[in-house]
Amino acid sequence: MSHDKLFTPLKLGAIEVPNRIFMAPLTRMRAGAGNAPTALNAQYYAQRAAAGLLIAEATQVSQQGQGYINTPGIYSDAQEAGWKQVVEAVHAAHGRIALQLWHVGRISHRSLQEGGQAPVAPSAVPTVRSKVVAIENGQVGQVRCDDPRALALEEIPGIIEQFRQGARRARRAGFDLVEIHAANGYLLNQFLATNTNLRTDAYGGSVENRARIVLEVLDAVIAEMGADRVGIRMSPNGIFSDIEDTEAEAVALYLAQAYTARGIAYLHIAEPDWVGGPALTEAFRRQLRAAFPGALIYCGGYDADKAEALIASGLASAIAFGRPYLANPDLVTRIGRRSALNTPNEATFYGGGAEGYTDYPALAE
Repeated sequence: MSHDKLFTPLKLGAIEVPNRIFMAPLTRMRAGAGNAPTALNAQYYAQRAAAGLLIAEATQVSQQGQGYINTPGIYSDAQEAGWKQVVEAVHAAHGRIALQLWHVGRISHRSLQEGGQAPVAPSAVPTVRSKVVAIENGQVGQVRCDDPRALALEEIPGIIEQFRQGARRARRAGFDLVEIHAANGYLLNQFLATNTNLRTDAYGGSVENRARIVLEVLDAVIAEMGADRVGIRMSPNGIFSDIEDTEAEAVALYLAQAYTARGIAYLHIAEPDWVGGPALTEAFRRQLRAAFPGALIYCGGYDADKAEALIASGLASAIAFGRPYLANPDLVTRIGRRSALNTPNEATFYGGGAEGYTDYPALAE
């Protein structure tokens, strides 16, 4: 199969990208002191700068938004400076990079929260199976998420402000775009889903109410970045982190129309089936494309042939690759040459140093 579509430039809001092979946001748990990015992180992203767009790993907008140890933040001066170092390295390598703004909500542990407080969520609904990497009894390891408390109505503007401040710092650090994380069972997805949002106020009940905070966060981030520099990630029908949403497609289509009206740079869909959820139907993909005619990105277990086919169908504008990018810093070149891919080492996915992070060989090596 020809891969011509993958190598066609694409207008992405305020920027144009040279290809449609994007790097998905990948949590690697390698931030430095104070959850600030380091020179090692800058090297990692610069190695992958040939991607049409690098979407940097999920980055918490506050300590309250953290769910795993050693994940980077964007709420302190040191974190902002660390990310500026990353952006400058990517731009020096002629790349383009977006920062994903993240609040985990209930997917957290008291050891990660300020003062050992309980994690927050739309409603006090605990997870059943979800675990995070944190410190318990002095040991680092996978631990069960602590039961959350429900956010009071008067706390919600503060959550929105956390995203606004994160966007402001991302802009100062030089990011080309930001991506709001409303997927994979984290806080904004918890507001959207019927099993995690049991509220009876303006943020619960109807599709419009459950989607309200997502649009308020989006509008706050747009005020900082401009709509043409903002994307958003969603995971309709996703089962990540114990999500069970009986109205997932309805809320996704409602939001897609709202995103179109705002003129955002892109919509990024994390597909559910790569972790055992139901595959997205072609009918839903067509509905989503009709609701959002802009740049539409899909992510979830794609290879080059599947990516090319979906873009050629008109249902997608670009494809984000996850695990292939962990092990193949030169993925764009390898796809272009139809070269074999390095195999990722799962033992080094999370935490650690250069091994399994910046030491995967490129073709020339």
